[in-house]
Amino acid sequence: QVQLVESGGGLVQAGGSLRLSCAASGRTFSSYAMGWYRQAPGKQREWVATHSSAGNTMYANSVKGRFTVSRDNTKNTVDLQMNSLKPEDTGVYYCRATRLSRDYWGQGTQVTVSS
Repeated sequence: QVQLVESGGGLVQAGGSLRLSCAASGRTFSSYAMGWYRQAPGKQREWVATHSSAGNTMYANSVKGRFTVSRDNTKNTVDLQMNSLKPEDTGVYYCRATRLSRDYWGQGTQVTVSS
């Protein structure tokens, strides 16, 4: 069982930055692919970024060049650095851990970008 807790959300003006963090429990964190997702009001949840267990990073086109995902396997954390934020980045951001058939989600953290 893996428990995920996100933090770092808040209210920021357009053009600003926020850093989200996801803390994971468990001793096998490094073997999980860690992803960030977001859900805007009235919209479906969408994928934002992934940091694979092999160290590869991937980003949605909408955030490429502005967001950076990183992980620290010694601390069981994965972060999402968000720069040049836009109002359309507003939503609840979720952390996800996947490995084979195992799939865990955090409770989410709210990010609001004002124009």
